[in-house]
Amino acid sequence: MYDQTRAQQPADRPSGRGGRRTTEPDPLLPPGGRDEIVRRLGHAVNTFADTPREALEEAEGAFDEAASRLAAALSEVRRELRAGWEGRDPETDSAELRASLRQYRELTQRLLRT
Repeated sequence: MYDQTRAQQPADRPSGRGGRRTTEPDPLLPPGGRDEIVRRLGHAVNTFADTPREALEEAEGAFDEAASRLAAALSEVRRELRAGWEGRDPETDSAELRASLRQYRELTQRLLRT
């Protein structure tokens, strides 16, 4: 059967579950970093009954690490976006500037949905 959604996806887009193309944006944090934070948070939850104070300190540390890594990732994305449009001539490069504006809009919308 013809899948119109799949047919409209760019060929270089990675496939999701079941061979379907995914339209979700890449995560801001790399999987390894996320996995470690999730592990720490899970450990805090699982040890709360025995050592509540230590569990809370571990949860706070996981939160701080997540916030720090997210801030660093957002800073890098911002740097890359700015490098893509800064110094371009608005008269001759309007398509590239429009693409940069779209990227800012999409990233900001992702942050607001979080």
